Amino acid sequence: MLQIFKSCRAFIGLVILAAALPAAVQAQGLKAAMEAAYENSDVLEQNRYLARIGQENIAQRVAALRPTLSMIATRSRTDASGSLSETINLTAELVLFASGSRSAQLAAARASAAATQAQLLGLEGQVLLDAVTAYMNVWRDVQVVNVRQSNLRVVEEQLRAARDRFDVGEVTRTDVAQAEAQLAAARSALAAAQGTLSISRELYELAVGVAPVNLGAPGARPQLPPTVEAAEAIARTRASAILSAQHEVAANQYNLSAARAAYGPSVSLSASNIETREGDPRSIGNSERLSLNVTQPIYQGGRLASLERSALANLAASQANLNRQTALVVQNLGNAYARLSIASAQIAATEQQINAAQLAFEGVREEASLGARTTLDVLNAEQDLLDARIARIQAQTDVYTASYAVLNAMGGLSAEALGLNVDLYDPEAYGARFSGAPLGRPSVQGARLDSVMERIGRE
Repeated sequence: MLQIFKSCRAFIGLVILAAALPAAVQAQGLKAAMEAAYENSDVLEQNRYLARIGQENIAQRVAALRPTLSMIATRSRTDASGSLSETINLTAELVLFASGSRSAQLAAARASAAATQAQLLGLEGQVLLDAVTAYMNVWRDVQVVNVRQSNLRVVEEQLRAARDRFDVGEVTRTDVAQAEAQLAAARSALAAAQGTLSISRELYELAVGVAPVNLGAPGARPQLPPTVEAAEAIARTRASAILSAQHEVAANQYNLSAARAAYGPSVSLSASNIETREGDPRSIGNSERLSLNVTQPIYQGGRLASLERSALANLAASQANLNRQTALVVQNLGNAYARLSIASAQIAATEQQINAAQLAFEGVREEASLGARTTLDVLNAEQDLLDARIARIQAQTDVYTASYAVLNAMGGLSAEALGLNVDLYDPEAYGARFSGAPLGRPSVQGARLDSVMERIGRE
C-alpha cells in the first residue's frame, strides 16, 4: 500500500503545479486579447461603415439649408428656317423660410446619427465581452486538461502498483479491476477535456481574430460599484441601449415637428441669368431675373396628415422602445450581478470543499494503511479532491466573465474606458470631414480616420 500512497502524494503535488502553471506563463494576456478583438472584429467594421450613412444624412440636411446653383443649356434648330438658337440659364436659389421643417430635419438626422453611434458603442462592448468569455474559457480548459493529465499519470501508477501487489497476493483481483476502471474513467475525462479545449480555441479565434498562445492569468478584475443599485444608476446614464433609444425618441420628435411644419408656407429667393443666341452668333440676348416665391400648401390629398400620423406613431413606438430597453438593461445588470454573486460564493465554497476533500483523502489513506479502507475508497477520495479543484477553476472563470458582464451592462466596457492600446475609432471624425457640406472639404479628423481604417484593413 505504501506505493499507492506515494503516488497519491505525487498526484496532489502535480495538481497544485498544474493550477499554478498558467499564471507563470504569460505570453498573451486578457488585455491583449481584447485589443486584438477590437482591431479584428468584422462586426465593428461593418457597423462603422453603416454609421457613416448617418453622418451623410446630416451632410445632406445641411446642404438643404444652403443655396443651390444650377445651369440649363439648350440648343435647338428650327426646321422651317434652319435657324439655330442657344440658351444658357444660370439659376441660384435659396430657401429663406420653410416653417422650421428643414432645421427640424437636420436635428432629426443628428439625433439618428447619435443613436447609431450609441449602437456602435454597444456592439463594441459585446465584442470585448465575447473576447473576455473566449479567453477565460480557454484559460479554464487549459488548466482542466493539465489537471486531468496529472490525474491520468497518477492513476496509471496506481494500476501498476495494484497489479504488482496482486502478483504477490497482497490485494485481490477486485482491487486491480477497480484501478483499471478508474484509469478508463480518467482517460475518458481527459479526452472530454481536450475536446472542450479544442472547441474553446476555435471560439477564441473567432472572437479575437487570432489563435490563443500560452494564455496567462487574466489579471485584476475591473472595479465595480458595491451595490446593484449604484450600478443601475450608472447604467441609466451610460448604457448604450438606453442612450440609443433616447436619441431615437429625440429624432422622432424632430421628425414630428418637421411633419407639422409641412403645413406652413415656405419662402424662397431665386436669381437667374438667361443668355440667348439666335441666328447670328454675334446676336446675344441677356436677361436677369430676381424673384421672391411664397408657397403655401392648400390641398395635398391627405398626404400631409398621413405623414403627421406616421411621425406620431414612430414617436410613440420609440418611447415604448425606450421603456423596454431601460427595463432590459436593468434586468441584464441584475442578472450579471447575480451571476457574480453566485460565482464569488462558489469560490469560497470550493475552497472549503478542497480543504475538506484534502482532509478526507488523508484520513482515508491512513485508514487504508491500517486495512480499514479499500483501494476504491482511496481512489474515490482522490476523485473528490480532483473534482473540488476543477470546480474552483470553473468558479474563478465565472467570476471574471460575470465581472465584465456587469461592466458591459453598465455601459463601461469600451476600448477607451479600459485604456486599450488600439487606434480608437472616432465616430465624429467622418462627419467632421464633411462639415463644409456640400463642398466636402476634408478635415484633419477625417484624414486621420481614413489613415486608421487603412491600417486595420478597412479599405
